[in-house]
Order: sequence, then C-alpha cells, then structure tokens
Amino acid sequence: MTSNPTSSIATARPAQNPHPTHHFEMRFSSTPRGARLARRLCGERLHAWGIPYGTEAHDTVTLLAAELTANAVRHGRVPGRDFHVRLTTAPDATVRIEVTDTRGERHPEPATLHPGPDRTDGRGLLLVAALASRWGWHLRTCGSPGKSVWAEYGQA
Repeated sequence: MTSNPTSSIATARPAQNPHPTHHFEMRFSSTPRGARLARRLCGERLHAWGIPYGTEAHDTVTLLAAELTANAVRHGRVPGRDFHVRLTTAPDATVRIEVTDTRGERHPEPATLHPGPDRTDGRGLLLVAALASRWGWHLRTCGSPGKSVWAEYGQA
C-alpha cells in the first residue's frame, strides 16, 4: 500500500466550493460502457453550462473525465459496485471532476517514467497531470470503503 504522493499532486483534500455555479453527479456501472456514458454525459453537461463542444476547455475536461472514469473501471472496480462521478463549475470558471470508486486499497500513483512505445497503457495519469490545473486523491470520508480521484481545470 502506498500513501498519497506529495511530489506532483496536491495531498490535502481541497475544499470544494460550497456554492458551485453548476453541479452534476451520477452513479455508473463499473464497466467500460459505464465509463463511456459518464464521459458523454459530462460532455453534454459542459455544453449545456456554456462550455461548448470543440473548445479547449470542453475537450480537456472531457478527456479528464474519460481518463478518471476509465481508471475507476480498470483499477477501482469491485464486482457489483458502481462508481460515482461529480462534475461542478465554480464562479471563477474552474471545472472540477471527481470520480469515486469503492476500492480503497489501490491508490493512484503518478507515473515517474513514460511507458515504452510498445505499451498501450500507463499514460492516463500522465495525461491528467499534464492537462489539469491540479489533481489528487483522498480516501472516502463517509466511512465507506474507497477513494475519490479529482482533477480541476481552470479556464481563467
């Protein structure tokens, strides 16, 4: 078991804005289909909130959603348990995506080395670190098993 790394991601759970401008949350099945649906619904919500399709902000946040939900399915899956997605925007135009799974013993670790060109995996958190303004993770605080991985994208 590893602890929450301190070198490249925020370690403390940042306080969420108590009054988000927009808020969307939903549970999805821990399957590739659930991850695809979560990504699509996040993209639709962003567009409805005034972050239109094809803009840098929309594409970036949608990619962050895709990576975090895919990781929840691949690394955080517990059979019979769903994952939870929360998407919010703040008055300062920061968009936050948070994905919660029920597997608390597997913690995300930032990649220290780039995977070789022959590998088809191992780039998800590299993308998250490169695209997000900041990101991190924390254990679920409600006493339930699992963890939440979050990323923020600032448009300002």
